[in-house]
Amino acid sequence: MSAMDTTESVRARLLKAALDCFIADDYHRVTTRMIAERASTNASMIRYYFGNKSGLYEEMIRETLNPLLAILDGPLLTSVEGFTDFLRIYYETMATRPEFPKLILKVLALHHGPGRRFIRQLLERGRSRGAHKVDQLKAAGQIHPGIDPDILRLAFVSLAMTPMLLKEIFEEQMGHPMDSTFLEKLAAFNGHLFSAGLSPSTPK
Repeated sequence: MSAMDTTESVRARLLKAALDCFIADDYHRVTTRMIAERASTNASMIRYYFGNKSGLYEEMIRETLNPLLAILDGPLLTSVEGFTDFLRIYYETMATRPEFPKLILKVLALHHGPGRRFIRQLLERGRSRGAHKVDQLKAAGQIHPGIDPDILRLAFVSLAMTPMLLKEIFEEQMGHPMDSTFLEKLAAFNGHLFSAGLSPSTPK
């Protein structure tokens, strides 16, 4: 194994261990020693890669959210059909770590952890990028010109986050897991709802 492989492995293990620990317990009760032990390394590696616990916390949030925010810079949302693909990617990302939306909710609504301002900055970045995409879709005549980008964003976030926030309850009620096949169908259905609701011919 090369030195680079070792470096990436330690850093990746610390990020995963941090997410596990911060989801399981309150930020202030999680120590760098706990995280390091879970990652099979020592606390000095946290200082080396992230500076301190709050630096590790912010990087953990950034690395999880950035792939989704990056989509807003790419070509995926150049048509209304892209909403289906974005939902699919979101569900796939969160299915591997369904607790993550709960962590974001804890930070934003319950003020747990130091990352509230940081997460708000990331979400604001997504808001501005999303508004730009909406303007492009309007200019291309793909969605109704009266669409309010903030209403669209809130509706989209609701469709994306709610299934993961209530995943355990929904699975218990349905009697089967929300596996990849189910999430694929859910993304297709919700994407269709968006396509129909954003249609230029739909009265607003």
